[in-house]
Amino acid sequence: MEETSPLGKERALGAGPGPLGPIKRVVLKLSGESLAGDGGYGIDPGSLDVAANQVEEAVAAGAELAVVVGGGNIFRGSGVADQLGIESATADYMAMLGTVINALALQAALERRNIQTRVQSAIQIQEVAEAYIRRRAMRHLEKGRVVIFAAGTGNPFFTTDTGAALRALEIGADALLMAKNRVDGVYDKDPRTNPDAAKIERLAYLDLLSKNLAVMDHTAATLCREQNLPIVVFDILKPGNLSGILRGDRVGSLIWSADGASGDGVGGE
Repeated sequence: MEETSPLGKERALGAGPGPLGPIKRVVLKLSGESLAGDGGYGIDPGSLDVAANQVEEAVAAGAELAVVVGGGNIFRGSGVADQLGIESATADYMAMLGTVINALALQAALERRNIQTRVQSAIQIQEVAEAYIRRRAMRHLEKGRVVIFAAGTGNPFFTTDTGAALRALEIGADALLMAKNRVDGVYDKDPRTNPDAAKIERLAYLDLLSKNLAVMDHTAATLCREQNLPIVVFDILKPGNLSGILRGDRVGSLIWSADGASGDGVGGE
């Protein structure tokens, strides 16, 4: 028997042109690397504009949109802690500050487009961002403001993927959207190095957990699986993708256990 969608009867599987049907409130997970461009480090103005344009399209479509941004383009704690002789917890806090930098940059790009935006940080930095308060964040969304969640969960040893899953569940999001760079979903092989890689449009959470697929970390996948929160993996660089997902179009790859789908795949990052 087919499971009922967590999005309600009107958004049950098959209710719209895509598997989820139209959705309203979402969390968009942006990697820090997506803001770095080809340089791989820092903030590239063109890449920042691409992200802001996608958000602008989603807002114009009437979405209640929250964004979680990574910080790998500024500082990746797990990658440099040993090299610099810094303990892991301290390195992770440094990486959280990198996400705040990216959040402020994205906020500025959105406000240039006259999009009301609030940054909420999981670590207190009141001079530049609000403290994360769940009910306040939901109220911002109800008023049509974009909310950018910075500093992950506020705790070391957890990734921004986990922060995105946690915030999505806390604010009652309809789906978690995992933005990738030049990879439009989940593939059976890395499509950047294998021209014959085949795209997998549907798969289950267990595929991420048991086959070590490079889409998100296991803690984030487990959170989504326990609450049956749909995950859409898509290419952020293709105009119209984000607004298409909100309309219910078939975009990218869907990770969801509503029909017990399974598959073998790797996602590009």
